[in-house]
Amino acid sequence: MSLMEILWPFLFPLLGALVALVQINHEKKTADTHRKLEIILMWQLAIGLGLSLLWGGIGHLFFADQVAESIGWPTGSPFQREVGMWDAAIGIVGLLCLKYRDHFWLATIIGGGLFLFGAGLGHVYEFVAHGDISPNNIGGVLWVDLLLPVFLVVLYLLYHKEKADIHTLK
Repeated sequence: MSLMEILWPFLFPLLGALVALVQINHEKKTADTHRKLEIILMWQLAIGLGLSLLWGGIGHLFFADQVAESIGWPTGSPFQREVGMWDAAIGIVGLLCLKYRDHFWLATIIGGGLFLFGAGLGHVYEFVAHGDISPNNIGGVLWVDLLLPVFLVVLYLLYHKEKADIHTLK
């Protein structure tokens, strides 16, 4: 497994963090902790989750056999279209988080998080049950699938805790 195969799944969450840091730096004089958490969460939802899953959807839909081989799946399965459409759909929902907030963010985290975490558990199962050591089964994809949902939930909870703390002070 090459270093690039291990690291590429982290590209979108890292890009989301970079964009958030640029925006926070741009707003450094006015952004309080709540605003900083909002910025980080927004860009992780839009880029870390949204663009990442949209990219995955494109892969499953247009490069199905290559993606299947990289995961250790049989090629030619129509199931790839279903996974691709789900990836693309949640990816678009993640991008919509740039416009919509609050409960929309929560729904995005729940839907996207359950899918990613479930996929991560599926990768673990395939490794344990079938010895699947394909790059996109046990590589970086596994870790992003398991950790990104947890990270998003923690960010969301911190964001709302800070929001509640602000209202308590008023």
